[in-house]
Amino acid sequence: MTEQRRLAAIVSADVAGYSRLMGRDESGTLAALKALRLEIIDPVIAKHNGRIVKTTGDGLLLEFASVIDAVRCVIEVQTAMAEKTSDVPQDRRITFRVGVNIGDIIVDGDDIFGDGVNIAARLQEIAQPGGICTSGRVHDDIRDRLDTTFEDGGTQTLKNIARPVQVWNWSPGATRSPSTPASMEAPLALPDKPSVAVLPFQNMSGDPEQEYFVDGMVEDIITNLSRNKQLFVIARNSSFTYKGKSPDIRQVGRELGVRYVLEGSVRKSGNRIRITGQLIDASTGRHIWADRFDGNLDDIFELQDELASSVSGGISVPLVNAEIERAKRKVGNLQAYDYLLRSWAAGRGFTAEGSTKALALAREAVALDPDFALGHATIAARYNMRRAFGWAVDRDGEAKEAEHAARRALDLDSNDQSGSTPTSPSA
Repeated sequence: MTEQRRLAAIVSADVAGYSRLMGRDESGTLAALKALRLEIIDPVIAKHNGRIVKTTGDGLLLEFASVIDAVRCVIEVQTAMAEKTSDVPQDRRITFRVGVNIGDIIVDGDDIFGDGVNIAARLQEIAQPGGICTSGRVHDDIRDRLDTTFEDGGTQTLKNIARPVQVWNWSPGATRSPSTPASMEAPLALPDKPSVAVLPFQNMSGDPEQEYFVDGMVEDIITNLSRNKQLFVIARNSSFTYKGKSPDIRQVGRELGVRYVLEGSVRKSGNRIRITGQLIDASTGRHIWADRFDGNLDDIFELQDELASSVSGGISVPLVNAEIERAKRKVGNLQAYDYLLRSWAAGRGFTAEGSTKALALAREAVALDPDFALGHATIAARYNMRRAFGWAVDRDGEAKEAEHAARRALDLDSNDQSGSTPTSPSA
């Protein structure tokens, strides 16, 4: 089959400080973000003939046939959002960072790939909250056509991009020198309790098909750590932006506002599994501890508990005696847990099709193990997401199914707080 390519303007956008907003108020942040999309973002994209390629929870990837339309669109969105949220306290305000590039892309179904997309994503990472960062090529095409001022950001080396890129910055009220990379900004203030980000673990199994299993394991570890009220744990949506990358841990600490970072790997072979983890002080790059956990899949939850408890103990000696208290979730059928991880992976794209597939996989899990509390909780969360995003075919019927599944989960294990799993809208 011939590879499909075309020239396009690409926009990459994400919410600045999303994990901190979610940590403060999950429901309020999701409701505010949904309202902004409905009232401002989506209508403006349509107005300027843009296409939403995909969403990533807190981010958007857009494609435009015209670079003029792309830049007009993002300026209008950023200006409207600044006006809309001007009376919202700074620590609760939703602001986007936006990167714009123009280049050759590879088309695969509804998705797009290639250097043109990668550069847009890297430009977004160095954009100021509320601002826009474009490549020199974009600026060359718009500078005589738009009555808008961009400031020269100089030539910058972008992560994993082979050649330096000339960048230009737009902001309704720029406060940062345009030549100063985002990585040189003042770090986010640390929370008043020990804070940790869990980066995506490496899949060492040699099988790309096991990626869902590794990601699901990490999400479970994040949930496990989050149960310790003495810790501030960064949400999955923020920590997983580093998936497939090898970031400087000190930069991760600055960007996410955390003191500690947990990274590791998972190797799964047959029924055997090995989890390795290392906890790093993000302010110094110093390793606090590293350990390896070996066992059978039958012991998967015990291994996760050991790792999470070790993180708790490694962060602060006084916390050793207050290790994570977790109601051990027993799964009578390991295939049910596998279906659950597949369900989480399927629903991660926040699409109606993915939601339907995720719901079906969660049902497979409880069909194999009717006493799987987390499986029932996942079904309830999936139904709730379908209603929240307007995907429900029968709202009343699905509401009843959600309530039934939630009650079943509570009956089976009222101590398991995993209702806020990656399957729920609050994730």
